[in-house]
Amino acid sequence: MSIYGLTLRSLWNRKTTVILTLVSIALSVTLLLGVEHIRREAKASFANTISGTDLIVGARSGSVQLLMYSVFHIGNATNNIGWSSYQDIAQSPQVAWTIPLSLGDSHRGYRVLGTNQDFFRYFHYGKKQALLFDTGKPFEGVYEAVLGAEVAEKLGYKVGDQIVIAHGGGKVSFAMHDDKPFSVVGILKPTGTPVDRTVHVGLKGIEAIHIGWKETGRSTVSADEAMEYDLQPKLITAALVGLKSKIGVFTMQRQVNEYRKEPLLAILPGVALQELWGLMGTAEYALLAVSGFVVVTGLLGMLTVIWSGLNERRREMAILRSVGARPYQIMGLLMVESGLLVSLGAGLGVVLLLLVLLVARPLILSVTGIQIGLDFLTLEDLYILLVIFLAGCLMGLVPAAKAYRLSVADGMTVRV
Repeated sequence: MSIYGLTLRSLWNRKTTVILTLVSIALSVTLLLGVEHIRREAKASFANTISGTDLIVGARSGSVQLLMYSVFHIGNATNNIGWSSYQDIAQSPQVAWTIPLSLGDSHRGYRVLGTNQDFFRYFHYGKKQALLFDTGKPFEGVYEAVLGAEVAEKLGYKVGDQIVIAHGGGKVSFAMHDDKPFSVVGILKPTGTPVDRTVHVGLKGIEAIHIGWKETGRSTVSADEAMEYDLQPKLITAALVGLKSKIGVFTMQRQVNEYRKEPLLAILPGVALQELWGLMGTAEYALLAVSGFVVVTGLLGMLTVIWSGLNERRREMAILRSVGARPYQIMGLLMVESGLLVSLGAGLGVVLLLLVLLVARPLILSVTGIQIGLDFLTLEDLYILLVIFLAGCLMGLVPAAKAYRLSVADGMTVRV
């Protein structure tokens, strides 16, 4: 019988201990690969949120803060920027297009974004992918809305339905603009970005629902009466800017940052993202380190099982030696055993991770908005699995060295 056959028979005779060892290794591998995969997917999801935008302009604050509330709709702006300042930027000879953004309202926990039709024309995500409509069209009227894919799916809306916008960005609001409902005229296709979780309305619609609001806490102007007002916005939250030439991006950034009428900040989305990952880098590496220690713990558990099992297998080793097995063959037997345990445990861990991702993907998407892919076996992951396999084989050297030194007489001696 070959050494592999002997290894399989020996493992089968200790199947309970072997199964527990495999589960320990599989769980540790699942955790390590899962953390690494989610880290990569989170980065990719954030990086794919916006594409083709050269500058983001907002009130002077931190670059990460401006990025978070303008692009990811997380947090709130410290201040707004004037409409006249926005127009000055939009009319600059270097600027090809701009998208005004107005935030501050919500609908059943989803952010409401006030903008104009340029948003659907110029906003890109991923690899310069344009926004596409699943049904309907862009808004044109004052009280018309376009829904992101998740908003429509989760809340069960379709084109033609009426929605009511709430004052403020919280999930629960008691200040409703229910006197001015919006009609859903379009639903966007899924993008895997915050666009899916956003209600898009016109800037005029944002102005209309807030006429008289600051004075009374509730609008005293009807929807029809509001149409007679000047609905040009006075303030917006931020703006996305595309330039005619990428060469002039730093010049334009400096001009905005030195704008005299009010304090403004212009940031490069890519640079701000790198700054964001720099802030989160310590937490990322700490989590990976913890996952790595879990894998080491699993391998040490395997070593403990094989080592403690040597005393029970002394007679087995002695019989193999007595029938002609060489010391190096006994050593090879234990090396193959440890390598087989690590391989099976790692393979089980990969399968377990796949099952976990299949179940958890919808939950992660709904809670965090991060689209998690299933293509987790990258070249980097294969390197990690190779290192785990080699580490497991090296662990097997310790009990193998002990078995190498055992004599036939030692195995045949009955110890009380």
